[in-house]
This record gives sequence, structure tokens and C-alpha cells, in this order.
Amino acid sequence: MRNHLIAIALLALAVRLAHSRVLWIEEAYPMAAAIQILHGRLPYADFWYDKPPLTPLLYLLWGAAPGWAPRLAGALYVTACAALAGRLGGVWSAWLLAFSLSFGLPSAVIALAPDLLLIAPHLAVVSLAQAGRPLLAGLTAGLALLIHAKALFLLPIALLWAPHWRLLAGFAAAALPQALLGPDYWQQVWAWGRLYSTHTFVDHPLAEFARRTANWAGFHLATLTPLLTRRLPWRHAAWLALSLASVFLGLRFFPRYYFFLLVPCAVLAGPCLEALRPVWRYSLLALVLIPVLRFGPRHLTVASGNLSWEDLALFRDSQTVAAYLREQSKPSDTLFVWGYRPDIDSLSRLPGGTPFLESQPLNCVLADRHLRSTQPLPDPACPARLRRFRESEPTWLVDGLGPLNPRLRLEAYRSLRGYELVLRTPSALLYRLAVPQNQPIEARSINPRPPHGPGEYDAPPHTHSSSWPASAGIPATPPTPLPRFSS
Repeated sequence: MRNHLIAIALLALAVRLAHSRVLWIEEAYPMAAAIQILHGRLPYADFWYDKPPLTPLLYLLWGAAPGWAPRLAGALYVTACAALAGRLGGVWSAWLLAFSLSFGLPSAVIALAPDLLLIAPHLAVVSLAQAGRPLLAGLTAGLALLIHAKALFLLPIALLWAPHWRLLAGFAAAALPQALLGPDYWQQVWAWGRLYSTHTFVDHPLAEFARRTANWAGFHLATLTPLLTRRLPWRHAAWLALSLASVFLGLRFFPRYYFFLLVPCAVLAGPCLEALRPVWRYSLLALVLIPVLRFGPRHLTVASGNLSWEDLALFRDSQTVAAYLREQSKPSDTLFVWGYRPDIDSLSRLPGGTPFLESQPLNCVLADRHLRSTQPLPDPACPARLRRFRESEPTWLVDGLGPLNPRLRLEAYRSLRGYELVLRTPSALLYRLAVPQNQPIEARSINPRPPHGPGEYDAPPHTHSSSWPASAGIPATPPTPLPRFSS
């Protein structure tokens, strides 16, 4: 097994180092939070952060810096997960998990984000429960809640093998101290998370669930097909059912949601493959070429330095903005980015200038729809948060949403009085504070409408308009040429 793990580590490292020049949005958010911690700010108390705390704390281990360090950490993590899977299901389980975490949608498999980070606790909980160590299994499941709320599913999964009061006691002992994190933590992580999970953008969840699950199954035939070769014990079937239920939670079915289901599939497929004759075993293992051929070329393209991939368009734009900020800003400057563009915060590394890192808690329009919709969540606390935002005066303001959806532009939610536009990119507008106002800014509607007639700002989503109406507060022809800054 040792030689297999060395080979797995080399594979995971090679795949991840190919992305050392890329910062995926799923990892940029916890990285941005970690940077704020390095600036002396506390999550939940000093700035809004709607995820549990262990992920940004992990990024502190390498100074929340992008580049090779998080890629090395990711390779080590995948190797550890493979080792745990190997203990439960054998060497083929280790390889199936490693391949699935190397050849998939890059934004999901490369980023050390909560869904990926929940894999190791998932494996550990099952291993401890099967080994007859219910207290440790419960403690691990409870601590996993500091990574992802879906760790709640680990409790009934552990109970399948260890229905003991010690399991419940361990879970409670690890979970209850979260109450010490304060009401802001519960509001941001759990109350906001409940709103998020109950207001999906998917019109027909059951049909979308079937479609996404079928697509996922097509890329994981090497893992799923062996499960059909033998009858599974009821505990294993229940484990699969509970893991599938976790995918349905939130009604969005993003690829990273399926990591929870991948764990039992990979662990249970290993013994099934081992029981087959070699010719059948290697025939089924050949199915791993499906995701390798689909996603492998993308790794090679990115490794060669070609970042012209459409999925990286916003990242390239964020690089331009962040490079300008690094060149022009002073150490005492502060930043706020409107929209969901945490990669700008992570690349610029400036301290936050407001109690918020992005726009979702301010206008209550979620990032999974804000490029095409203005429909807010029914959160009565949004106006109060917006007022707090208007009272702040960061040195730099980035409108990373207005060029993509003009109806949600920054100026529709707060005055830009005292700010000057200094940089325009295809999907961002950068403002610098020129004349501090030092006075409260008047309140505005939480769901503003275009003030100068219907349809004036109703540009189609994803349209980059090169000419803005003067009434929008952005000069169509700036008084001085704006730099088209290139990184």
C-alpha cells in the first residue's frame, strides 16, 4: 500500500501544480477570510463570513498565499484521503478516490473548499464506527461541523455501525462548544445557510437532480459499475442512501456536492473489484479513462500557461484589478469588492474596508443568480446590513457586478460621492477615494429600481457595455483616459 500511496501523491501533486497560477473562486473565499484574520480581524465579529471557521484557519498555515503552497497542501490532503479509503476498502478504493479527486471539474477538485475538506472526516467517522470506537467517531463527526454543515449527515451514518450513547455523547461534546462562537456565528452560518438552501435558482429540482446525477455517474462508471456486481449489505445501502440525500440538500446539485456521495461509492467499489477476475477488473478500471480524457487536457493546457479558457475569464479580469491595486495602493489602504469576486481580495491582500467581503449579505441577491436576476432573499436583516455598509468609506471600491448586471451595479445601492473611477476592465470598475465625506450616507431601497425610466439599464446578462449612461454615475467618456491595466 505504501508504494501505491507514493504514486497517488505524485499524481495528485502533478495535477495540482498545473493550477498553481490559477485561483479558483471556491478557494478564494476562505483565502480572503484568512487574509482578513492576518490583518487582525475576527470572522463573524469583525466581518461577515457565512461558512464554518476551519477552512480559513487551514489557509493560515501557509499565510493564505496563492501559488504552489495550497497545491502542495491539496496533494497531501488527497493522499491522506486515499490512505483512509484504502484502510476501509483496499488499494482499489484508494485509487478510485484519488482519480476522482484529480480528474473532475477543476474548480471543484483543485480547490481546498469545505465540500472537499469534508471527505477525510467522512472516511474517518466510518472507519472509527466500524472499528467499534463510537466516542471518537462522534467527536470527529461533531468537529466536522466546523468544516461544513453537511457533517450533520455523519451522525446517522456512524449510527449504522455504532448505535451507542457514546457516539451521541462524543458528537454533542464536539458540537456544543460552537455556541461559544456567539450569535453572529449562528446568524451568518446557520440562519443565512438555511435561507440559502431553501431558495434555489433551479426551477425543476427533481429533473435537475436526475440530470446532474446521471452526468456525474457517467464520469464515475469505473466507481459505480463494480457496485452492481454484488449485493450490498443493508448498512452499505443505507450509507449510499444517506450520502445521496446530502447531495439533494440545497437543491442545487453543483459538482462539489457529489463529493459526499463519492466516499461510499469509492470505498464499496474497492472490494467489489478485488472479488472480480483480473480480466473483468481491469476492464472496469479502464473506465477511468472517461474523466481522464475529458479533464486531463485542461490540466495540460493550464500547466502550459494558457489561461484563455472561458471559465477563467473572470479570474483574468480579477488579476488585472488586483495587479493595479498592488501597484497603486498604500499599506494603510482598505478595500471592498461589490459582487462575488473574492479572488480580488485574495490577490490584492488589502484589509477590508467594511464589515463585509462581498455583496450577497447586502443586497440579498445570491451569487448563483446575480448575473441574470435581481431577486433577493427574504431576509429582513438586509436593510440594516446595507446601512452599515453605507457608513463605511473604504479607500478602494470595486464594482465587480455592475458591468455584468447593470441593475445590480454598486451605485444603485450606495453613493459614490467622493470616489473617482480609475480603472475600467471588461467586468469590473475600480474607484479610489479622492475626497472623504466623513458624513452618513442617505439610506436607499434594498431592492432599487432604475431611476430614469424602465429598461434603461436592462442590458442582457453577461453583456459588457462599453458605454454607460452618464446618469449611472460612470462617465461614458472619462475626463482623463483610464488605464487599461494589463497584468
